[in-house]
Amino acid sequence: MSGQDYEAPSGAFTQRDEIAAGSGTMIYRCGDCAVRVPLEKGAPIRCQKCGARVLYKERTRRMVQFEAR
Repeated sequence: MSGQDYEAPSGAFTQRDEIAAGSGTMIYRCGDCAVRVPLEKGAPIRCQKCGARVLYKERTRRMVQFEAR
């Protein structure tokens, strides 16, 4: 794919996404209680509400599209 064919994603970030991306904090979902858990780099992987250690990374809200060959 050449640089001329590239089209920038048009999905808009929300203010929450900009804050999380700028501060190095990622948002995860707890596997047991489904609460949103913000984690910084190096922080222990544990839910703050129930103490579970299974966290799932949230999917992006932007549309992700791949070009098939």
